[in-house]
Amino acid sequence: MCGAVVPVGARSCKECGADETTGWSEATLYDDLDLPEPDGPEIPDTFEEFTRMAHPRKRLPLWVALGVFVLAIALILANAILGALAPV
Repeated sequence: MCGAVVPVGARSCKECGADETTGWSEATLYDDLDLPEPDGPEIPDTFEEFTRMAHPRKRLPLWVALGVFVLAIALILANAILGALAPV
């Protein structure tokens, strides 16, 4: 058995294909079919893996975020200083 949960009354295992004809044993595993390995990117097994691959979360590097923050503070201070020095 492949270890998958097979519902009562199921005709076969959806994971390994075992059934009453071939037997409910490890001999029915499909590991020895000699199928070629797929070329290209890995195909996700579950919907969760698919959504994670389709929309990976990308974080902004810390140095970029810190640089934007420092630049914003510098612009605010420059505006305040220039505003104070400007003739009225």
